[in-house]
Amino acid sequence: MKRKGNWLLLAPIYLFTILFVALPILYMFLLSFLSRAEVWGVDFTFTLDNYKRILEPLYLNTFVESLKLAFLSTGLIVLIGYPYGYFMARMNAVWKKRMMLLLMIPFWTSALIRLYGWIIVFRSNGVLDKVLMGLHITDEPLKLLYTYPAVVVGMIYALLPFMILSVYSSAEKLDFTLVEAARDLGASSFRAFWTVSFKLTLPGLLSGVVLSFIPSMGLFFIADILGGNKIVLVGSMIQEQATKGRNLPFAAALAAVLMILTSLMIRLYRRITGAEQLEGLL
Repeated sequence: MKRKGNWLLLAPIYLFTILFVALPILYMFLLSFLSRAEVWGVDFTFTLDNYKRILEPLYLNTFVESLKLAFLSTGLIVLIGYPYGYFMARMNAVWKKRMMLLLMIPFWTSALIRLYGWIIVFRSNGVLDKVLMGLHITDEPLKLLYTYPAVVVGMIYALLPFMILSVYSSAEKLDFTLVEAARDLGASSFRAFWTVSFKLTLPGLLSGVVLSFIPSMGLFFIADILGGNKIVLVGSMIQEQATKGRNLPFAAALAAVLMILTSLMIRLYRRITGAEQLEGLL
């Protein structure tokens, strides 16, 4: 009777996973092996042409550029987010709440509205130009909007909170008396941080890397708004093929390859964190 009750509690989870996760993924993979109909829809003919087409220079370069942008934005997010999350965990309870509130307030507004706010900042004679010219750093307006740096800033702005919260949740559990013990035993500040604090907060850092790197491959609306369609990501390509090109099988193939890449990233993360945990036990 108890097992039956447990099964009934788990049934909604399994049902949700099958209907909204497993079946859509299966449908996407099946669709990627079909052909595009001449007018509209799908021709139920098995083919590998969709995956062969990805190897063409145009689409392959889009994957490469998306990976470059993902690595660059994730690296900058690590440099900014790790110190922020680590030192936030060391603050007293009052300041922790204040800093957490600062992170949460932007989420009360739509992401699109927040990105349009960056247009006001980056546009010619915008807020940034007026500040720079007021400080006599520049003599004329800069053309920052619809450029690669503007897209990178947008990626950092959108994904930075995930890194900060991941590092914070890991650093908050850290016993800082271990760092003090390392200092008492003669370790320098840097050595104590590297051998104790960094290793113990590494799982949180890697979680933040995964949460930052994977979405940055597909956040095409950031590239569209701040890049002015000059920066094309894999997500932009999938959306264009599914809507304007009306080539659903090829869009599914692009999405399948993107999902495989992100799955490999998650697999690498699990292996690294698993190795760290095993090393800790030994």
